[in-house]
Amino acid sequence: MASPELFAERRRPGPGHWFLRLLAKNQPLEVQAPRSFLAKVAQSVLSNHFRRQKLEKAYLQALALLPEEVAPSAETQWLLLETLMALDEVLGRLALPVRQAFLWSQLDGLSHGEIAERLGTSITTVKRYIVKAGAQCIVLDSQRP
Repeated sequence: MASPELFAERRRPGPGHWFLRLLAKNQPLEVQAPRSFLAKVAQSVLSNHFRRQKLEKAYLQALALLPEEVAPSAETQWLLLETLMALDEVLGRLALPVRQAFLWSQLDGLSHGEIAERLGTSITTVKRYIVKAGAQCIVLDSQRP
């Protein structure tokens, strides 16, 4: 199993990455209050950093539970973690009920009826949510090398 240091050394997007993403948007950026704008961007970057760190820690803990003979290679572990991070980012952009419906369906194996009951919505809406989240995962998969 790869050590946590291996993952710590991988290239992570720095603060400049987020500014480039903002500038690359098709909509012009009109900043009325630069300080509060920068504070909001910095808060978002920090929040994202801690979320990714928490996800990485959980991933490493899950890997540690695997018997060594079935543990993936260090390269595979890194690729899996990168994929997990990308999925987290994609799903994080979805509305909470959409994300919950998808995760309950895919990870917990709940039926559409059970999800509808939890969300207080119709089965048709749950199906729409799951399709929407699944489509985002397909788009992500098509963008990866």
